[in-house]
Amino acid sequence: MSSFENVTVLTKANVYFDGKVTSRTVVFADGTKKTLGILMPGEYEFGTDAKEIMEIQSGELKVLLPGSSEWISISGQGEFTVPANSKFKLEVSVVSDYICSYINE
Repeated sequence: MSSFENVTVLTKANVYFDGKVTSRTVVFADGTKKTLGILMPGEYEFGTDAKEIMEIQSGELKVLLPGSSEWISISGQGEFTVPANSKFKLEVSVVSDYICSYINE
């Protein structure tokens, strides 16, 4: 998906890891939320409250999902899902562009 229509974009940036990860929140008419963000090269660990679907739009990274011992490599575009109330790790080797969808179950 290259664009979203009829949304509200929150102007305050979400800034993590000393500015190496940033995003903006997009709120849809039905109240669902996504963030559009950039990951700079580095190693990160994130925690989730809701289930998250991460759509990588471009870049290169590896992800270690909860309960797994194998890293998943993504080069270019890719997607992974993280369960609610868990943690996942990222090793970003090239600036990466992402969309994160929050799924309340």
